[in-house]
Amino acid sequence: MSGTMAYSIVTAGDSRSFPAGDAFLSGAAAGADVVVCLGAFHAPGSHRIDDAKTAILLELDTECLGVHTGESAGEEGSNVVGFARYRNGDDAPSGLIELVRQPSTHSSSVEAARVVFEAAGFTVVVCSDQAGRIIDRLVRPKYNAALRFLDEGLASARDMDLTCRLGLGYADGPIERVERGGLARHHEITQALFETYGTPGFAPARRAVVAHRRDQRQTGDKKEK
Repeated sequence: MSGTMAYSIVTAGDSRSFPAGDAFLSGAAAGADVVVCLGAFHAPGSHRIDDAKTAILLELDTECLGVHTGESAGEEGSNVVGFARYRNGDDAPSGLIELVRQPSTHSSSVEAARVVFEAAGFTVVVCSDQAGRIIDRLVRPKYNAALRFLDEGLASARDMDLTCRLGLGYADGPIERVERGGLARHHEITQALFETYGTPGFAPARRAVVAHRRDQRQTGDKKEK
């Protein structure tokens, strides 16, 4: 399968992958064989399984695709493919799409998803159905470690960020990146991963917990006014 493929879009709230005004939204066509489901598809039955479609692409947040499709002894899979466009917290969405497949997801559906997104100019990677997918499972423990080093006085935020930029060639350092993306959002992601895997590296660092509680308090104050 190559070239381009028509897709339609169904929305249920705001999309982190494709916010309002994104060029991908304007490329949709009604009645296409690939359906892209955007937004808060978190309640059971909030997206419709249609076996007649080539692929149903379901936007994910931190959760596994199995939350929506169910799981069955490691043999689960259908024409439903999960996806998320990587985004560092409140930063603009990147050009990377992570596709999520289950053990028995139709290969034709995964390929259709790849064609749709690559034709729109995105880089596409495919991973198994794991909470956090590839990037968050890799980088969130590093952000937590940097935040803990900061608390322990190992180095200043400036020195850690500068070391990573100059010594390792990173575009930005861990502290500036996680703070720019939002510590409260970092808490949300790492807490979800910690609850899923129980790995200490995913446990939210103290500064993320503080940001989360501060965010909750400010939200509560706004509701009272």
